[in-house]
Amino acid sequence: MAEKKATAKKATETKAAAAKKTTVKKAAAKTVLAVNAENAGFKAGDVYQALAAGKALTVKEIAKAAKISEEETLLGLGWLFKEGKLANDGEKVTLA
Repeated sequence: MAEKKATAKKATETKAAAAKKTTVKKAAAKTVLAVNAENAGFKAGDVYQALAAGKALTVKEIAKAAKISEEETLLGLGWLFKEGKLANDGEKVTLA
């Protein structure tokens, strides 16, 4: 009986350790986005190049085409919208 309790306790500890490792891995995967004029300008250039084909794209599609994160895509889009370079139909974005 004592062996079953020890085995059950060890299994519980192993599951807890595995869950903790998973949590640590997820936390390490976060990206830090530096928001400054230089970085925003570079991301705007990436977004502009992705849209240069003339096709309307969603934020997710732009991010994939530009090979940047969706957060970086939004930063670049903000820059381009401020400059009046973009048009949108509520869902997709194109160059103005």
